[in-house]
Amino acid sequence: MNLEEFIIPETASLEDAMEIINANHHGFVLGLNGSGHVVGLATDGDIRRHLLSGNTIKDPLKACLNEEFIWADANTSRESLLKRLDHNIRVIPLLDSNKKLVGIISRDYLPIQMEAPVYARSRAPVRISFGGGGSDLTHFFSEHGGAVINATIDLYSHATLRKREDNRVLIWSRDLNKKIDSPDLHSALQHKGDFQLIQAVLRTIHPDFGFDLYIHSDFPMNSGLGGSAVVAAAILGCFNQFRQDQWDNHELAELAFQAERLYMGVSGGWQDQYASVFGGFNFMEFQKDNNLVHPLRIHPQIQLELEESLVICDTGISHNSGAIHDDQRERLSESDVLDLVKENVQLTYRLRDDLLRGRLHKFGRLLNQAWQLKRQFSNKISNPELDSIYDLALSNGAIGGKLMGAGGGGFFIFYVTPFEKYKMMQALESIGLNVRQFRFDHKGLQSWTVRESRNSHLDKLL
Repeated sequence: MNLEEFIIPETASLEDAMEIINANHHGFVLGLNGSGHVVGLATDGDIRRHLLSGNTIKDPLKACLNEEFIWADANTSRESLLKRLDHNIRVIPLLDSNKKLVGIISRDYLPIQMEAPVYARSRAPVRISFGGGGSDLTHFFSEHGGAVINATIDLYSHATLRKREDNRVLIWSRDLNKKIDSPDLHSALQHKGDFQLIQAVLRTIHPDFGFDLYIHSDFPMNSGLGGSAVVAAAILGCFNQFRQDQWDNHELAELAFQAERLYMGVSGGWQDQYASVFGGFNFMEFQKDNNLVHPLRIHPQIQLELEESLVICDTGISHNSGAIHDDQRERLSESDVLDLVKENVQLTYRLRDDLLRGRLHKFGRLLNQAWQLKRQFSNKISNPELDSIYDLALSNGAIGGKLMGAGGGGFFIFYVTPFEKYKMMQALESIGLNVRQFRFDHKGLQSWTVRESRNSHLDKLL
């Protein structure tokens, strides 16, 4: 819309004003003062009434300008404009703070919201594994089949992503308390430091635009909660928001696996990536040609009771899951270790059945059996300090529990009856451990976009 077809100096003649009105086909003209500010509006009807009163076409427009005309600020919401147009108002001039014309709104012309700059956000939950660990390693399940049971909880990795108009790449990790500031993606991928996981994700998807990426997590690094997969999932969730053909959950999990296992070169299983992306309670079966994720329909009351009966405990001991998995892989060539992992898989089916039926006391005892099996997979999984923590929990009311992730440190999870719960928590806290409860997460990876500015778009787009 050509705004010059709606404005004329207030000193111009009515004859000139009528020519403007005839040209814009909207039946009105706006008068400007010497500074170019809109000072009034005149319709073709106003001019006709002025002439019928005995005045001439040579009179100045100022003589019949309505200075109390209806107008709107350039940032007025569409909702408000629609309501005014629905109130028998034909045309609404849009003026800026200096009363200069920046747009015209009418019943026939109210542009839709054009796409404005957005940023993407996402969060991915950590998982707690109940049983089957070790059987989700490719070299095991390709021959023997694997199964795990896990659930996600309310500890998350968070990511925020904004596209840039240039090729610059800025990455800031609160977990590392470090950042990368590179002129382009290639330079960012060559950066030396602690960003290998993030670089592996970027190498996997290779975005073709510059961006700002911010990452932080609710949990410590090397916690045994599948944190690397969680960070990767959160980053992928953000980039997925800028795709027209978005990746589905299986594809997101596979991309996270590719980044961590192939490009970063860290040994490990498959469950972490699937758990974080899918969320909720899942029974997962791993086969040579197919990975199956079975969501478990657990009665809400059973979930609530389980939630109140489980406690996680940060041992404060960092661990290297890749080294543990490498050692376990070597030991799988030993028949006794192979038999232990197979037994752990069978135990996973019992854990699933007891959980679905609400037999939580049996479920807690099976956790203890799962731990006793797992700690025999490798001499790196437990140590005297971890054993003493576990024994302290059991001697103060815990029925069972296990170390999360590959082992060697990180978080324990304990199942404890309600009347022993606070005694056990107090005992663990008395030796300086951080003990906390949690809530189950049922959403998995969540991603969304947010418009950067919701207030200044209209004047730019009309």
